[in-house]
Amino acid sequence: MQKSFLMLAVVVAMSALFIGCAKPPQAELDAAQAALDAAKAVEADRYVAGVFNAAQDSLNAAKAEIEAQKGKFALTRSYKKAASLLAAASQLAAEAKDKVAAKKEEVKAEAEKLLTDVQTALADAKKLIKRAPRGKEGRAAVEAMQADLKTVEASIAQVPAVIEKGDFLTARDTLNANLKKVQSVIDDIKQAMAKTGR
Repeated sequence: MQKSFLMLAVVVAMSALFIGCAKPPQAELDAAQAALDAAKAVEADRYVAGVFNAAQDSLNAAKAEIEAQKGKFALTRSYKKAASLLAAASQLAAEAKDKVAAKKEEVKAEAEKLLTDVQTALADAKKLIKRAPRGKEGRAAVEAMQADLKTVEASIAQVPAVIEKGDFLTARDTLNANLKKVQSVIDDIKQAMAKTGR
């Protein structure tokens, strides 16, 4: 009886030793990293940055937790928190990847609308500039505004190629900047015309 009790104690002790010596969740770490890489490959870091960054933060926290556990005594290590963080990272990365296509379509539609808006504003600015006062100081101001409009024209001429390449964010940002520039020229012309009573 005593012999079997001793044997049972040894088995329990060995089990505790194996359970206590938990191993880092390498497979989960690799899976989370692969999910993040797959999301980045479809530009989730640009188009759905919030979700992508949350996945990256979760992965970084898991790595830090793994390192913290490695520094502990073997029998007290636990990788449950790290495994949970890795599962969250994988889920968020997959979610980011899934959202990219819809977000790209949304940004593409914004860019296409902005292109039309900029072209319309540019046409308006060209009409207005013909009526701008050209006094002593006005001539130089008008020439500067015309130069600005030519710069905008050259810039937006390249946008369709950028959209064709699928870089919708760059196209949208370029068009937004150009729309502001054209609007600024229009405002300047209107102010100058108001001063001269036109």
